[in-house]
Amino acid sequence: MRFGIAASLALILAACGPSNKADQQAVQAVLHGLYDRPGAVLETGPVVVEDDIAVADWTQGRMGGRALLRRGDKGWRLTLCSGDALRSKAGLMELGVPQAQAEALERQLHAAEAKVAPERLKMMAAFRGVMRMEEQP
Repeated sequence: MRFGIAASLALILAACGPSNKADQQAVQAVLHGLYDRPGAVLETGPVVVEDDIAVADWTQGRMGGRALLRRGDKGWRLTLCSGDALRSKAGLMELGVPQAQAEALERQLHAAEAKVAPERLKMMAAFRGVMRMEEQP
């Protein structure tokens, strides 16, 4: 049986799709579990995932930023929050993300954020510095 390149690529993408969607939902669940409050629900997304690292956009009220999460033995864990530093390969690498993953995350995030309202992007860019999270239980 012979498959063309397009058919092979479609099979690969179909195999990868559900896992990535499940990872995106798991990342969002972690963030909502940590930060949702009565009257102040966290808005998450887009979320991009590359292997065991994810970057998630978030806003809550008039605040916003981006979160870096890592998948470990106990699932996804929030590592840190920042702003535009998590949008670039250089910023991601400075925060400890390996180059290949940083490049892929940058590419995915820029594509995903092309659909985000400019006002929301400004809110996420307003997050200054890096807030590292303590180890979660």
